[in-house]
This record gives sequence, C-alpha cells and structure tokens, in this order.
Amino acid sequence: MPPSPRPLRKLGFLTIGLFDEADPRRGHETTLELITLGEQLGFDSAWLRHRHLQYGISSPVAVLAAATQRTSRIQLGTAVTPLGWENPLRLAEDLATVDLLSGGRLNPGFSVGPPVHYEQVRGALYPDTGEDEDFGYRRAERLLALVRGEEASDFAGTEGIEVYSSRVQPHSPGLADRLWYGAGSLRSARWAGEHGLNLLTSSVVKPEQTDSVPAFAEIQAEQIRTFRALHPDRERARVSQGLVIIPTDSATPEQRAKYEAYALARTPRTLTPQGPNRLLFAPDLVGTSAELVERLHAHAGFREVDEVAVALPFSFEHEDYVQILTDLATRLGPALGWAPSAPGQG
Repeated sequence: MPPSPRPLRKLGFLTIGLFDEADPRRGHETTLELITLGEQLGFDSAWLRHRHLQYGISSPVAVLAAATQRTSRIQLGTAVTPLGWENPLRLAEDLATVDLLSGGRLNPGFSVGPPVHYEQVRGALYPDTGEDEDFGYRRAERLLALVRGEEASDFAGTEGIEVYSSRVQPHSPGLADRLWYGAGSLRSARWAGEHGLNLLTSSVVKPEQTDSVPAFAEIQAEQIRTFRALHPDRERARVSQGLVIIPTDSATPEQRAKYEAYALARTPRTLTPQGPNRLLFAPDLVGTSAELVERLHAHAGFREVDEVAVALPFSFEHEDYVQILTDLATRLGPALGWAPSAPGQG
C-alpha cells in the first residue's frame, strides 16, 4: 500500500521575479511586495529563482537582503543558485551577511553544473580560467565547508592595524543547517543525502537510463526515498516539493481561462522525456482546492513530503499572483492540513 499523505506542515511559494527591461525597478519591487504579502498570509517561506542574462532576478541574495528589512518572520530562500556562476568563498560571505540581517531566516538552495549557454558566456564569466573551472560536486563541497566555518586561509592574526580571520566572516551559526540542494536526478539526491543537506525537488526530474520511463511522480518519490535513506536524519530529513499549483477558488472567469490555457500549452512537454538529458516535466495542477487536494493526495511524490513550495507561473500579472497566493493560504493549504504561521512564529 502507498504511504498515506502526510499533513502539510510548511507551505511556501517560489517566484522568478520578472521585470520589464525598460523599468526593472518595478519588477523587483513587485517581487518584494509578494514576499511581504506572503508573510501577511502566514506562508512559511518565500523562494526566488536565479535568472542570469534574462529578465528575471539575477541576484536573489541582494533582493532577499532587501526583503529582510520588510519582513520579520517568513523564511527566505533561493531555489536555486547555480554554483557555476559563483565563487564559493564570495557567495559564503554574502549568504552569511544576509542571514545575519534576517535574524537567521535565510535558506540558500543551490545546484551544480556548467552555466547555461556556457560556450557563449565563458568569455565574460571566466575569460582566463574557463578550461580549468570545476562545475561538479567539488565546487559545492567548497561552499559547504566555507559556510560551516572551515578554514579559508592559512593566515590569521594582526598585520599592522588590520585583523585577519582564517575563516569566512561574518560567520552565521545555524546557516549550514539551512542549506538546500536542488536535485533532479537519483545521483544528485544521493549526494545531497550523503552530505546531510536539505532537499529541494521541483517540477523537473531526470529519469534513469531504462527502456521504460516511469511516471513523474514515481520518479520523484523514489528520489526522495533514496535521499532519506542516506541522510543522517533518515525520515526526519527535510524535503520541499516544488510544483506549479494554481487554485481557482476566487479566480475570475477570465483568470480561470488564462490558467487553464497556460497549463494546456505546457502539457506536451509532460508526455515524454525532453531534450538530450531526457528531462521529464510535471503537469501543472489547475483547479479548485477540492480538486487539487484529490490530485495531490494521489501524487506519489507529494505523499512523501510535508513541505511544499508552490512555483508561481512565470508570465502572469501581479493581481493573478495575489489571487493564487490568497487561495493557497486560505483555501488549499488548510484543506491539506496546513495552518498559517502567526506573527512572531518561524
């Protein structure tokens, strides 16, 4: 028998933070407004995507620094930071700084792999070291060690009037326990479990190389079970599921039509593995809260988790996001067993 769905314990949301090239400030401001609304609605977390050389937020850590000054409770995360674009030491400094400003609310998610369109961007990103850069797990292990406070330099002490530390400063105790790995394959789920990280799943998975491809939900459930089997905390290891879920309870007829058309246009990519990596995409879930509860309880991946970060569609209007977040917090979340966080609760 499949496991019974766990009551939903934590509910968050994820946004790309689109903006108009002619008015980028407004797009960033509306993202901060959504995070503030999320806190008011009782969401446990708000997550920002990373988009480089696109019209979405390219510097989530900087935007989350601003969000720390407009919120007091909601957890703030990145889902995910691609480490191929980052220097792990500099990133560790930024993460610790923002975590301290937030009062210990930062949840950095990251992944490994070469930057998207690497051949086209290498000359700007790594003009002298492009052939030597390591985009694998060793880059992530450097970040882990630095965030955990391991030695970054073999020099510490006073030189003239300057005082130097051998580890990254500032150091934020507890931040290492809030690091998440964005995994889409069984191999990356294993690595995250072995290294004691939290696990971010999404609406994209990479099937194993077999003749037949199981359904998306079954692949995701197996990755989660494998992660927990290898994690020091076993069943208590944290996993957050990320899916596009669009409740329509309070939507206008025009909004419902838009949402359904959006999901329908994206359905073909969910039917067979896509591209050279044979990626499999989850269907977008659109409907009333009652309909969505039924579909989620039947989802093998959802049955393995008690934390969800709902991915907001890329191209909707601000009022659409307000309606979706409000229905998530007041209709769907409670129907799944979730209770909104009160002011002052983490």
